[in-house]
Amino acid sequence: MTDDIKSEIKFRSDVTVELVKHAAGDADVLFAARVSTQGERSLDSVESDTTGADGLIRFLMRERHGSPFEHSVMTFYVQAPIFVWREHMRHRVASYNEESGRYRVLEPLFYVPAPERNLVQIGKAGAYDFIPGSEEQYAITVDAIQTSCRQAYEQYQRMLDAGVAREVARAVLPVNIYSSAYVTMNARALMNFLSLRMRSDDSHFPSYPQREIEMVAERYEDEWARLMPITHASFVANGRVAP
Repeated sequence: MTDDIKSEIKFRSDVTVELVKHAAGDADVLFAARVSTQGERSLDSVESDTTGADGLIRFLMRERHGSPFEHSVMTFYVQAPIFVWREHMRHRVASYNEESGRYRVLEPLFYVPAPERNLVQIGKAGAYDFIPGSEEQYAITVDAIQTSCRQAYEQYQRMLDAGVAREVARAVLPVNIYSSAYVTMNARALMNFLSLRMRSDDSHFPSYPQREIEMVAERYEDEWARLMPITHASFVANGRVAP
């Protein structure tokens, strides 16, 4: 591999999650819910504030009347390793548009675990736990990942330089290469995602997500809690169960 190729390759241990647009607020839950009992008079609630809304939102959350939470929409720009996307896209309650390795040359940006990422898996299927690795295990992990990524990207460029189509050349790239996408979902869908992809002592149904997708979930939750604080607080108080 040439020095130019080596200098281009980058490794990182985080994810990018940016809220790019939204139509989301606690008030959106109110007018959607009130149409059930008020019909056309609920139109008066479309621009209302959330004064006194806590009780209604808590009721909807507790009784699992979920559809009013579907009227808030958020779009995020997310950059994460491909192995995270394969888990993320199992959530078919979101809309996705991802960058394509058929149409552009993929950037040499690869994920490598941070030192604080637990490396050792113990237990059996359905009851796994993860504990920190030794310094030696971490050094082996980083070296193995970086070596394989450099070799893979060298072969990728080799094929591209020979005129091989991008959609064929990408076959040599590992799943820790970063990809980006826009993700659009409503508040109810986001609660479903968080209930499964966040580990929390407050959850009625404990979840044990892979750490890398949990990093995405943490960023989602931060943004959503800011946009819809009453709904978020009700979700937490209800044991993080999606309505």
